[in-house]
Amino acid sequence: MTNQQAQFAQTASERMTQAERTALSDQRMFDAAIELISQHGTQGTTLKAIGELAGYSRGLANSRFGSKEVFLRELFLHFDSDWKNFLQQYTENKTGLAALQAAIAALKDFISSEPAYMRAMYILWYESLGHASEIRARLAANHNSYRKDATRWIREGIANGEIDSTINPEQYAVQFCSFIFGTVYQWLVDAEALDLDEVFSHYEQAIIKLLSNRS
Repeated sequence: MTNQQAQFAQTASERMTQAERTALSDQRMFDAAIELISQHGTQGTTLKAIGELAGYSRGLANSRFGSKEVFLRELFLHFDSDWKNFLQQYTENKTGLAALQAAIAALKDFISSEPAYMRAMYILWYESLGHASEIRARLAANHNSYRKDATRWIREGIANGEIDSTINPEQYAVQFCSFIFGTVYQWLVDAEALDLDEVFSHYEQAIIKLLSNRS
């Protein structure tokens, strides 16, 4: 970085409000945590390392969040908010098969745009299963919410005559979410083994054939 660039960056930083600087430092620490968790898991990731990798003092993360548990909770909430906003952009005002197809497209595109984030979050989720924690409780609530969304989309499709009325919405919602989370897990274990475009395209065609009202 040249002296001119450094001066420009310093001036830009000085123009930021305290809230903007806090948001920026949080985002940099979240990004650093994603990299560290992907490499070392949550147990091998420390607040000290997060602060240093983010380019701040080793004590900033601890000062800001107080503990690693609180930091990981905030990281979880940050990711959850980003994903829900992303999904809503695809599924808003859609029902039935169109909503299910949009959810599949959203996941495929989110994986493509945020692979490191997705990998780190799955590590965080799975490592939270070994003990009672706030993250585990929130994850359970999220899964329940995703099943409810899928159930609602299917019920709406049945109501408008698009989806076969013999389909059990609650049970199919479980299967739909199982495909979503199971596919991501397989991709994270061995990305080269799966062509996600082909996998999602095939599943989309399968659910149209399975769910469509043929009466």
